[in-house]
Amino acid sequence: MAHSHLTIKKYFRKLKDPRIRRRRKHLLLDMIAITICGVICGCNDWQQIATFGRRRHAWLQRFLHLPNGIPAHDTFERVFDRLNPEAFQTCFHEWMGALHEALGLSQIAIDGKTLRGSGAGGLKALHLVSAWATANSISLGQIAVEEKSNEIPAIPKLLALLDLECALVTIDAMGCQKEIAATIVAGGGDYVLTVKDNQPTLLADIQACFAKAEAQSFVGVEHDSYQTEDCGHGQGLRIKVYPRYCPVFG
Repeated sequence: MAHSHLTIKKYFRKLKDPRIRRRRKHLLLDMIAITICGVICGCNDWQQIATFGRRRHAWLQRFLHLPNGIPAHDTFERVFDRLNPEAFQTCFHEWMGALHEALGLSQIAIDGKTLRGSGAGGLKALHLVSAWATANSISLGQIAVEEKSNEIPAIPKLLALLDLECALVTIDAMGCQKEIAATIVAGGGDYVLTVKDNQPTLLADIQACFAKAEAQSFVGVEHDSYQTEDCGHGQGLRIKVYPRYCPVFG
């Protein structure tokens, strides 16, 4: 198999099964694979995961053992409730990292979202910061935002889990911080950060940087440029120029 080094089995086999041996009717790796496939296909709860498994049994059996068929939904729930979440996350991140390297995922979007319905029962809604490989629609990892905090401390923790070599990382205005930019550059990546009016000094510095470069026609300014040609709708040649160096972040 060309991509045998990317299999779920390779990266999750070290995950400890929380069940006693005589109660392991279904293989843990089979359950993990069914769950991941089900979530990718849009399943949102354990009932849907089990239904997905039953309906795709013939297909799943092509690469899974399934010695006793598809587990019931409450079996999925019991086993995953008892798994060590940190250990599972480590396995998942290592697997995503391998996929990232093999597929050459060049753009990573960092974004924060509040998990719908997670605030029920008097609990505070769960807010996650996620890394998304835009070209391949793959989630590379996520970190929960701590209570009484915001996304800023969570973003560096998420970046530390990722292979940033030659990647372009995009983050909204919340992540427009010197430390975050430095972390991305140190990891071998580039960044596109959004600046809004809520950071007026930073915005003014960036605008001044561009204005100065433009006033001298970018002479003596290290910069990149690209051009596109559109022959339709009366559009001519477009050329855009960007300074490579901005004194705000370097």
